Amino acid sequence: MQLSTLWRQSSAFRMGVSISIATGLYGISFGALGVAAGLSVWQTCALSLLMFTGGSQFAFVGVVAGGGAGVAALGAASLLGVRNAVYGMQMAALLGPKGLARLLSAQLTIDESAATALGQADKTEQRRGFWTAGVGVYVLWNLFTAAGALLGNALGAPSRWGLDGAAVAAFLGLLWPRLKGREPIALAVAAAAVAMLAVPMVPPGIPILIAAVLGGVWGYCTRSSGQAPRAAGGAA
Repeated sequence: MQLSTLWRQSSAFRMGVSISIATGLYGISFGALGVAAGLSVWQTCALSLLMFTGGSQFAFVGVVAGGGAGVAALGAASLLGVRNAVYGMQMAALLGPKGLARLLSAQLTIDESAATALGQADKTEQRRGFWTAGVGVYVLWNLFTAAGALLGNALGAPSRWGLDGAAVAAFLGLLWPRLKGREPIALAVAAAAVAMLAVPMVPPGIPILIAAVLGGVWGYCTRSSGQAPRAAGGAA
């Protein structure tokens, strides 16, 4: 299928490409901040190639920039990466990858690829959305990380270019179409409220994990009560 035809016929492909561009551009800020924190260009690029989870990468760089030890930086990054393990189990059940595809899907399982897949009702579109977003974000994130690392401090503050809001806009774009019905809206409001209340009381990165636990408990209680969850676009 030609790309032009795929673009017209597949909402998952369009969403995956759009989210890849928005998220990939955010990699410029990570590259610049990594070098500013004292990492070399190659070390900064290696984090994107191997770790490949934005929140964990920023946590790692933040600890290093603050003078923290490598072990502390790795611990903070690992804590924020816990959510990807949960996504991975869900994607494995949803997509059923085999062999090499299973290993590749594990590397590409991030917020964006998981959300793009779960935003589709059709099985084919779920797979297409996952791979489009996963591969697209990986390629662009690494390219723009390298660009940001090479440019370094010449970029100035990420907020100057609006890059600090790119990830937020991307997540909102994924979330908005899924807020259909009272239950998804109620869960989104509750999770946001819990995360905001936790911000001044716990270290950075923990509020989103608390909100994720709330979502998991909510989903478990919903399934236990016999209600069909709608938050995953009918896919779960």
